[in-house]
Amino acid sequence: MGGSGYAAQELVRLVAQHPHLRLGWILSRSHAGQSLSAVYPHLRGLVEGRFGSPDELVDLARSVGVIFLATPAGFAAEQAPALLERGAAVVDLSADFRLDDAGLYERVYGRPHPHPELLSQAAYGLPELFGAEVARSRLVANPGCYPTAALLALAPLAAQGLLAVERPVVVSATSGISGAGSQPGPMYHLPVATENVRPYGVPGHRHTPEMRLHLGRLLRAGAGAGTGAAGVELAFIPHLVPASRGILATCVAGLREPHDTDELTQRYAAFYREAPFVRVLPPPELPETKAVQGANFCDLAVRWDPGSRSAIVMAALDNLVKGASGQAIQNVNVLMGWDQTAGLMGAPLYP
Repeated sequence: MGGSGYAAQELVRLVAQHPHLRLGWILSRSHAGQSLSAVYPHLRGLVEGRFGSPDELVDLARSVGVIFLATPAGFAAEQAPALLERGAAVVDLSADFRLDDAGLYERVYGRPHPHPELLSQAAYGLPELFGAEVARSRLVANPGCYPTAALLALAPLAAQGLLAVERPVVVSATSGISGAGSQPGPMYHLPVATENVRPYGVPGHRHTPEMRLHLGRLLRAGAGAGTGAAGVELAFIPHLVPASRGILATCVAGLREPHDTDELTQRYAAFYREAPFVRVLPPPELPETKAVQGANFCDLAVRWDPGSRSAIVMAALDNLVKGASGQAIQNVNVLMGWDQTAGLMGAPLYP
């Protein structure tokens, strides 16, 4: 549902090559009745047919295994109960179920959640960190693209009790223009965005509470390793860069004790040993967005900075794949009990 946006186009591309998933219907309010090839020229001959209407959604829920909601904010919150009641699993690519507290949701998004009882039932769909919850759930909140990069970058430090929680974590990140969706505002249009880099949403970007919430969960899990803390302050500075795709996040986090770069790299490699889509780069290699374009990988590198007594962790991913649609399919693989790499081991496009 929401089949004309960039995230939906990536979903269709990935589902079309998945060994266990078969496309049933693609629904779009703005393109209902139109040919799929008009919106997906790159998939001509691979995906054929016409867009259905959103009016069919609830009825179709009885005959499908999973519904992806690549819809504007608020739609999933309204529709998820009816879809779940009819037996379909739901993967929501919007922010409607990413926060587990109704009060926090209302403060962040400026409106009450229509079904707050579902917030505690939704699994936060970052399989590398919360895969057991995804496997038990029928409602998955696909994380935001920025939080995916930041949380994968910071998780080993938080979960192992290494963070100095009295110091704020700083996440400075860049994103390609596709992160704004297929109907962006003026700042994303080509004449303005080309040869231009600009910050936005500072402070108070809506992804910040999502990062804080789930980083706090990892900190509590790491309390046995010595943190004893419920949370940490986090500052987030996003930037728009003149690229179609990609996120590069640089996270600066103070540590309780010194750790050299080689030791930190070994810790990261051990932490993600069973995570097929996280690639921990050895020194002197550093992440770059081109190296993950079109693929479900997240590349990480960590460095110890003795001058600031901080770890600097860099993460690169494709905002439309690991940051959205690839991760959504990875979540379906987990909740269906399939190998989580099914349909997702395509190599990045380079150069």
